Amino acid sequence: MMATKKGTPSWSDLKVKLADLDRAGLIGLIQDLFAASKDNQVFLHARFGLGDDVLKPYKATIGRWISPDVFKNQDTSVAKAKKAISDYKKAIGRPDGLAELMVLYCERAAGFSSEYGLDDEGYLDALVRMFGQALKVVATLPEDPRSDLLARLDAVRDLSHNIGYGVGEHMDALLSEYGIDD
Repeated sequence: MMATKKGTPSWSDLKVKLADLDRAGLIGLIQDLFAASKDNQVFLHARFGLGDDVLKPYKATIGRWISPDVFKNQDTSVAKAKKAISDYKKAIGRPDGLAELMVLYCERAAGFSSEYGLDDEGYLDALVRMFGQALKVVATLPEDPRSDLLARLDAVRDLSHNIGYGVGEHMDALLSEYGIDD
């Protein structure tokens, strides 16, 4: 007789096992997860607000993948840069931090494209989409951080007119949708 295959364990299966652990067992499990990977450490530091700048590792990842060192022959990866933003959102997802990461993404992508003449349509489309997402998040913030971030996005828009491919014009339209015109 053949054994039946069990499906992939689900969150419900794991929850049942976690319920059996006492406090020391849970702390030991978290310690093991912390030691297992740098990503887990970054997640836990962000979740609990540990360290001087919880955004620093996320910013570094965005910078590495959206504006790589061309002299080291590094490549770009929109997916990996966007994953850093998604990872932050899962860890803590504070709107101010999310807006900062999105605006930084736009600044770095526009700067890289302008400096090196990058003409990758997918990369530039992702820049315009991130610009729109950043505007949406920035619009929810209190006045002080909002005005600073909007000024930074306006600088991105200005720089993006030099990129071509209609990037700056798309950003003009997005700013106009939010009632922010030149």
